[in-house]
Amino acid sequence: MSTLKDYYNSTVAPAMMKKFNYENVMQIPKLDKVVVNVAAGEAKENAKVIDAIMTDLAAITGQKPVVCRAKKSVANFKLREGMPIGVKVTLRGEKMYEFVYKLFNVSFPRVRDFRGINGNSFDGKGNYSTGIKEQLIFPEIEYDKIDKVRGMDINFITTAQTDEEAKELLSLLGAPFAK
Repeated sequence: MSTLKDYYNSTVAPAMMKKFNYENVMQIPKLDKVVVNVAAGEAKENAKVIDAIMTDLAAITGQKPVVCRAKKSVANFKLREGMPIGVKVTLRGEKMYEFVYKLFNVSFPRVRDFRGINGNSFDGKGNYSTGIKEQLIFPEIEYDKIDKVRGMDINFITTAQTDEEAKELLSLLGAPFAK
């Protein structure tokens, strides 16, 4: 197997076609994009936090992250419009498949007492979201180089119409759903 995309075309697509009785190959759900998001509430006090998160996210995903800014001012949170409050990366194509493979086969097994990811975190339209408590599970992150342990949200956006189709797609791609 050279890439996860080749694996999708040779194994996942035929299995999905058989299970859901699709009439056309274009009906088979695909992984459209993966969005990795790190929220940084402490960025309003310390601007260097965003730089540290961007460095970590770039190392993990292999792509330059984008800074997310506040859309509205909220006095209770001491937040002004335009302040940086997070960082995100949208992965598509080959980098997306590399990240998914690394996440499912390298990073998740490194989590202590890992029993699988929650199979109920679908949104009703075939998209899946999960969270990670610390960035240290990725092999690119060195423990000595980080300033603080941070979590991240990972969203898998698929072309599936139902949650059942999306769960089957992610399972065939190697998602370790809890039994």
